[in-house]
Amino acid sequence: MSPELIFVIILAVVFDFLNGVHDSSNIVATMIASRAFRPQTALALTATAEFLGPFLFGVTVAKTIGEEVAQASALNLDVIVACLIGAIVWNLLTWFFGIPSSSSHALIGGIVGAVLAGAGFDAIKLQGLGKVVIALFTSPLIGFAAGFLITRLIYFLARNATPDVNWFFKNGQFVTALGMAFSHGTNDAQKTMGIITLSLVISGNIPGFQVPFWVIIISASAIALGTALGGWRLIRTLGGKFYKIRPVHSFSTQLTSGIVILTASVFGLPVSTSQVVSSAIIGVGSSERLGKVRWTVAQEIVTAWFITIPASALFSAGIYWLITLLK
Repeated sequence: MSPELIFVIILAVVFDFLNGVHDSSNIVATMIASRAFRPQTALALTATAEFLGPFLFGVTVAKTIGEEVAQASALNLDVIVACLIGAIVWNLLTWFFGIPSSSSHALIGGIVGAVLAGAGFDAIKLQGLGKVVIALFTSPLIGFAAGFLITRLIYFLARNATPDVNWFFKNGQFVTALGMAFSHGTNDAQKTMGIITLSLVISGNIPGFQVPFWVIIISASAIALGTALGGWRLIRTLGGKFYKIRPVHSFSTQLTSGIVILTASVFGLPVSTSQVVSSAIIGVGSSERLGKVRWTVAQEIVTAWFITIPASALFSAGIYWLITLLK
């Protein structure tokens, strides 16, 4: 491997690690806020499930990211470096300010900005990019609707239950949290796998797009480690700023998010865990009453969703320009 390829792999692992730090809040925030698990227990459980996710559910999303967004023949490693640095910078900025923006959006924006700057518009596969963007922007709407409906169904089924039903919602989160963590590891770790495998193809180290086993290992490990360390700023945002989360809210949010993310993964659609979980939390709260949700916080998060792709694209394009200037 060339030094530049090794540098690309290191950057990809750093992005994956930060993705874990960034998105750990999405998985554990509600179970911590509802007092179902202690914080360290929740993070350890989630990290383990996230590591196992890619091994259990395949690498379909990795192929979407690596094969369907840009023409590999028109790319070089400088483009991938610029893409990853742009996404990393945006993730660090949003982490610092406690904004649960989307690592997936940041990566897609990074790819688009760097490819446009380095290889031109013809290198973009519009059909594949459209598929990715549609998945990213419709998944939160589906998360909201599913959270709303599933919570209504749960309340209907538990309408004659005693207060002891909270024991079920509290302890049942062991299953729903595992399911959501598996789905997150399956979807998000694969994005890094796709970038690393694409870099191996570009550099001629492998003949075609086939994810090597060692790439799965390091990608799953990096996101699991990031999750284990936790993103406490974002946990506070998702765990308490929307409304006071009780066990039933946490159970419903995790069930909804796990179903949406895992379904997307099976079809090879990269979605944003941040978007899906945030919108599911809002949908769950709205199912009780619209006034329950602090909509100003939701508005800030939605704004971050929409600016992430253009912001990370501009970062990546600027970084590519600097790279070519320095060479």
